[in-house]
Order: sequence, then C-alpha cells, then structure tokens
Amino acid sequence: MLLKFQNNIVHHFPSIHSKHLLLAVSGGIDSIVLAALFLKSNLNFSIVHCNFNLRATESDLDQKFVEAYCLENNIQFFTTSFDTKAFATDYKLSTQIAARKLRYDYFYEVLQKENFDFIATAHHLDDSVETFIINLSRGTGIDGLTGIPLQNDKIIRPLLNFSRSDIEKFAKVNNINWREDASNATDYYVRNKIRHHLAPILRELNPSFSNSFQQTLQNLQQAQSLVDDASRIVYKKVVEDEVDYKKINIEELKLLPNYKAYLYQWLQPLGFTAWQDIYDLVDAESGKKILSEQYQLLKNRNYLIIAPKIGNSTSEFRIHKGTAEVNFHIKLLLCKVSKPFYSTNKTIFVDDEKLSYPLTLRRWKTGDIFHPLGMNGKSKKVSKFFKDEKLSQIEKENAWLLCSGTEIIWVVGLRADERFKISNTTTTLLQIDLIQ
Repeated sequence: MLLKFQNNIVHHFPSIHSKHLLLAVSGGIDSIVLAALFLKSNLNFSIVHCNFNLRATESDLDQKFVEAYCLENNIQFFTTSFDTKAFATDYKLSTQIAARKLRYDYFYEVLQKENFDFIATAHHLDDSVETFIINLSRGTGIDGLTGIPLQNDKIIRPLLNFSRSDIEKFAKVNNINWREDASNATDYYVRNKIRHHLAPILRELNPSFSNSFQQTLQNLQQAQSLVDDASRIVYKKVVEDEVDYKKINIEELKLLPNYKAYLYQWLQPLGFTAWQDIYDLVDAESGKKILSEQYQLLKNRNYLIIAPKIGNSTSEFRIHKGTAEVNFHIKLLLCKVSKPFYSTNKTIFVDDEKLSYPLTLRRWKTGDIFHPLGMNGKSKKVSKFFKDEKLSQIEKENAWLLCSGTEIIWVVGLRADERFKISNTTTTLLQIDLIQ
C-alpha cells in the first residue's frame, strides 16, 4: 500500500513534497493510517484535531491519544474544543452538519493563520461508495454520482483510491494503534446503515466491487466532463451576463433538444432544487419567481433572469465632495472636466454647483419622483419610469439612485435628472461614469 500511495500522490499532487500540509486526524483508523503514510513518505505536515464533546470522556481520550501520537513522532499539533450540541441548537442544524461546519471553519482558520498549503483528510473509497448511494437514493444528476473529489479548494484526499480493507490490512501489518468510535458500530447514521448492510451485499454480489466501482466513477467523471464542456458552449449562446444578473433567452433555450438538462447544470450550483417548478417556469406568465437560499429565478417576458436575492434594500452610501471613485454595490467614477463629450445612460455630466454634498447612493423607494432628462422638466414616478422602460422585477430591485439631498440626480445607468443638467452658465462640470 505504501508504494501505491507514494505513486498516487506523485501522480495526483506532483508538488506535494514542497508543500506544508495540515492533516486532519480524529484518532480513528483512517486518519491514523494516513498520518503513518505521511511519515513514511517524508511529507512536511502538522496535525489538527477537533474535540466535539459528543461522547463524554471518549472525546477527551481521543484528543489525548492524538496529542500523544504527535509527541511521540515530533509532529506539530493543533486542537480545539467545541460545544457542538449548543451550536447545532442555536443555528437549527443537525449534529452532523454542525460538526462539519465547526470542523472545516477551524481547519481553514489554522491553514490561513499558519500558512499551510493544503488540508488533507482521510476520506477513502468506501466513503465515496456511501456518498454515491446516498445521492442516488435522494435523486441527483451525474455530478452527484461522481464520488468525493480528490481535491476541492484547499482540501486534498490522498486515500480516495484505497478501500477500508486496504487501510485495515496496512494497520495490521504495521502494528498501528487507533481509537475506535463506538458510534461506528451502530445504525444510527445513514452512512452506517449502508456500511453495515448494503455494502456487504454489493461485495457479495461482486467480489471485485471496489475495482468495478472505481472504474464506474472514472466513467461518470469523464461523462460529467463532457456535460460540463457542452454546458459551457451552450451557455455562451443562450445566456447574457449583465452586471448584477444573468438572462437566459427562452426562445434560444427551447431550440435545444434537451434544455432541461442545461437548466439543471446552470442552476444546481446556485442551490435550486425545485426542478419541476423551474421547468414549468419556462412557459409560465411573467412575474413568476422561484427562490433558492441565495438566488432568485424570475420569468420576465422572453427571459429567465437569475440574480442574487436582494439583502438590505435601505442600505446607502455617502459620497463626499472630491471623491473620485465609489465601490459600493456598483462602481462609479467621478471627475471634473472642462467640457462634456457625448453622454450616454452610463455616463452623465452635471452642474457641480447645483449639487448638495454629501451625495447619497441608495436603493429606490415607493413614491420616489424625478424629472427625466428630455421631458422638459416634467416629473415622473420612478416606479412609472421602470414600467415604461419594461424593467423586470429583478432589474427594479437592482436599481440605484444617486441623490443630492432629497432630489434624484440619476437613476443610475438609465436616466439622468433634468434639474442637474449643464447649461451655458455652468462653470464646474462633473462627469460621473458607471463602470460595468
């Protein structure tokens, strides 16, 4: 196993010997074997351990065991302790999800503070089998059947090509001691049920199941790669990227033989799950909306519009005299010029002496009124202006107003106000640009 492990890490992580690794060790057989393999491979690593305080004194004994292992092998050791149940209650999470969040938040905290290159975990092939079956039972696309990735972000998983049986054999041959979590013997968790009951049946049906499963994962990963390539190509033809949102052209979308598959590829990473509702949205009336945790999908005439949910709509930003650049939710550049050139909706010129500083950049509110440039001083409700411009609900939610006191200077990116335009008597000219 050692030689195969060393060949694998050189193949998958060719620069690993020059990296500083943070190895997550619980004290169980998987992570202790990975630590032993790291030692025998002369890798530069430290160990991190989390005490979740979920198993009374057993949790403390796990921590002491890992700490003793580090002392014995002269390995730098990081540890922390959590009140996991209280955290789960406070944030309305399951104990497993709470522990996962606490664990990885702490790992990244140590990684950044101590300048580690990667976090290594001891996930192995059996973990991928369990993940595959869980996702299959809940309903998923190809992406949910490709197993646990070898690497995502700063997390690497060097044991993914090895089964639990491989790990146990290595531990036995090398006289490795570890801590056994008593909960692993129960059927309380879904993974344990699969491990104890379903996985043995699969191996009984096919003694070479591990090898067959690895080949299946490789085939699925290749298929997913093809899907990703096709998705990117079609995306460029069907989707328009705006500053704050994306527009899916429904007419172009419906020309595709299987447009639902593309919608899944584009929307699943954004947390959308109500697939039948999403597919129905294509032919729904304008104004219908579907929400994920962070995004909204809106039907607007011939488009499906994807945009982040709007947070605090009353947020505002003060712009003081002399400010040259604003980076709030949008980017504005402000500079004094001697004469104007051709103005557009994205560039306006105003009489600086008519402005009352500090200016305010804010969201629009019901009842806002301005005097659209070109309407000879006539006033108009901002809401009516949006309607006349045929703005979608998401475009309205993303609209910003630049104001002088209570008066609107600019419906940003759409129309300037007549009252602040330059004239023959203007002596100080201010150019304001919206940067896309």
